[in-house]
Amino acid sequence: MPYLRNSQLADASQCLVIVVDLQEKLTGAIPQSEILLSRCRLLLRSAQVMGIPIIATEQYPQGLGETVESISDFIESTVAKKRFSSVESLGLPAAGERNDGRFRVILTGIEAHVCILQTAYDLQSLGYEVILPVDAIGSRNQLDCDVAITRMSNAGMTLTTVESILLECCESADHPEFKTISRMITGRD
Repeated sequence: MPYLRNSQLADASQCLVIVVDLQEKLTGAIPQSEILLSRCRLLLRSAQVMGIPIIATEQYPQGLGETVESISDFIESTVAKKRFSSVESLGLPAAGERNDGRFRVILTGIEAHVCILQTAYDLQSLGYEVILPVDAIGSRNQLDCDVAITRMSNAGMTLTTVESILLECCESADHPEFKTISRMITGRD
């Protein structure tokens, strides 16, 4: 009998990453922002290695600054926005209208209860499966973050961690990028 992988498990070829508002003035207000940024960098470095497209938004960059430098190096394109949801500004087609097979969005950034939540719900309305690595999402207030994550989980979005989604996308130690990803996860790269 051939191996049949569960359809709930992501493959790198099905994913894209959206980085929401990891900007200079915003990240400074997030408790333990260096841990959050570290997890985001791991996600983004690994996404690059696996060929997963990365796009980003900036909420009113004239007032809140640009994407933090340690993250901007990984971004292919950045779009300014004023609406809290990123979807309209990014101009994403419905998931079923994409010709690249990418129907899963790994969503990272801040703030969980505002821009992440509204982006996630709008992505879901366009038919995307939303994956939330909770160690790469934050808010100024932990209660706001916790309630937002619970709410998104209750709406059917997938909660995970950066390490879990990266190894899910690899699927096997035979994946051509597994050793590179493994070294990044363990800090040996």
